[in-house]
Amino acid sequence: MIISRRPFRPSNFQLESKACLLCQWRTFSTSYRRQAEKGASSPATPAVPESPLADAPRAYGKAVSEFTPKPLGRPIGLPYPPQAGENAGVDSRTWKQRRDDFVDYDKHLVRRKQLTQKISTPYFREWSNMRLHKGKSFLAPPRLFKGERALHFPNLQGQTLSKDKIPKDTTPVFEDKVSIVSVFSSVWAESQAATFASEKDNPELHEVVRGSGGLAQMVQINIEENALKAMLIKLFMPSLRKRIGEGNWGRYFVVRKGVSDDIRDAIGLLNSKVGYTYLLDGECRIRWAGSGPCEGDEKEGLVKGAKRLIEELKVRRKEKAILPPKVNTGKTVENQTAAAAA
Repeated sequence: MIISRRPFRPSNFQLESKACLLCQWRTFSTSYRRQAEKGASSPATPAVPESPLADAPRAYGKAVSEFTPKPLGRPIGLPYPPQAGENAGVDSRTWKQRRDDFVDYDKHLVRRKQLTQKISTPYFREWSNMRLHKGKSFLAPPRLFKGERALHFPNLQGQTLSKDKIPKDTTPVFEDKVSIVSVFSSVWAESQAATFASEKDNPELHEVVRGSGGLAQMVQINIEENALKAMLIKLFMPSLRKRIGEGNWGRYFVVRKGVSDDIRDAIGLLNSKVGYTYLLDGECRIRWAGSGPCEGDEKEGLVKGAKRLIEELKVRRKEKAILPPKVNTGKTVENQTAAAAA
């Protein structure tokens, strides 16, 4: 029953007994709106650090008219350690997985975005970026990246100069050694990388490698995704073998597939016409990197970094030699029990 407010209340006014007290007093009382209780504050998500190469010119995206390379302030690379067999460029999916992917509309959208980005990439963009400091994307860091913060160099698979023609992975070559890696895709890029690591331009670095007792090595990676150019490289392999020497045949890789745009952005391969140089430790971590032609004291920084990593590797190998070998206690107990039973 609803009771409306009466305009005048006589002195003998009384509440009607037919309605409940709650309904009668509701017309005379007011209530405040209850405030919502504050929920438990969720922890703030950590901000993703900006890439140290965010402003560097690329083959895609907006064209850059002015750019000044800066020293790397943070490590570059992949956050996970490489594994042999990765980035081989071979589709290992089963027929069922391929069918499922074929009818997956979300994956179609991702693939469409990748194709659109590749088609919209200007052909001469990388050549036009060469006028900006000869294509130099970044300056080498003034010191080595710390081992606990350094990121990893990806595994790549390609054919070496060995005559067996079996594709090889780079990760087994890098493991447990200090590696000076030159990455290039053309003769021009190879000449730029040579300003860092060739014996003519940096003889002190080669003396350090020869005096390391096999702990350091020079590795060259030639990335050539064009089928015609890859065929020309194959034709000139005999001359490459003579120039490099038989001892280095297994450390010269010709990579045809597997270098995706994500990998290029992660390790700083922003221009295929430019040469890049990396200094890796025994765990495939990028401890130092350089791009384009060598400038200033970058050459001295590479030599000092290689010496330091060699010393760290010597200390680590000594520590491994001192550690006692693991004993299989389970087999020992079984042997003792069998001897007692006999």
